[in-house]
Amino acid sequence: MTTLADACAGLAAAGATAAPWLAPYRARGRGVALDVLAGMPVHQALNAALRSAPVPMPGERRLRFVAQSELPGAEAYEAFIARTACVPTRDNPHDLFNGLVWLTYAPLKRHLNALQAQQIAQRGIGPTRGAVRDALTLFDENGAWWQAPAVLVDALRRRDWHALFIHHRAAWQDSRLTLFGHALLEKLTQPRKAITAHVWPVPEGVDAQGLLLRTLDPAALAGGPCLALPVLGVPQWWPANQQPGFYDDTRIFRPAADAGGALQHQGL
Repeated sequence: MTTLADACAGLAAAGATAAPWLAPYRARGRGVALDVLAGMPVHQALNAALRSAPVPMPGERRLRFVAQSELPGAEAYEAFIARTACVPTRDNPHDLFNGLVWLTYAPLKRHLNALQAQQIAQRGIGPTRGAVRDALTLFDENGAWWQAPAVLVDALRRRDWHALFIHHRAAWQDSRLTLFGHALLEKLTQPRKAITAHVWPVPEGVDAQGLLLRTLDPAALAGGPCLALPVLGVPQWWPANQQPGFYDDTRIFRPAADAGGALQHQGL
């Protein structure tokens, strides 16, 4: 099990080859990690980083992180955030990464939270979340977006792993995969071949976050275009994927006939 100290050490590491999936989060994450390693609670370290965050849009309340104990026992986590603009935060890697995603992609996190709160207001809290809240949670916890040449996106849709990772390997230089899900980031603190993301393809040359803000709605999420991508197969993300036969492991890189296999393998 990854400890909070381990997660902070990974964020504080320097060099382009140090966990490349953390690249969007390292600018703020390094300072947060160092504060936590010095003994500061996670919510206070995240609030310290907020001092350099963009000013909220007109009408928006400024985001704050609070201790988990401030969440009332009878109130849903998502509803509390929507009501107070405060994110309950525990001292663990999961909530550390959640906070860093909030710091980095606050508009998209606010949007997902608003949709969650809307669903709660309409349907209440029951024994199951329902299709829309399940889809929202899945994107929030394990989602990513991917801007890449069409030849790569098509290969992933077909589960043609040889085309995706070997034949068109050079095309990855023109692609950008952004991991958004904080549970996904937490899992990658202990890299293993089976870790799989729910990837949303986004056209090249557009503002990905802006597009997702406009297009992620209940209907899109419930029948969304997410694709299963074993992220440690991405070139330059893990040294092992340079070895012959890495992509021949059909337990992970399952053929098209076994649709959804990689996600089922992960229990996601």
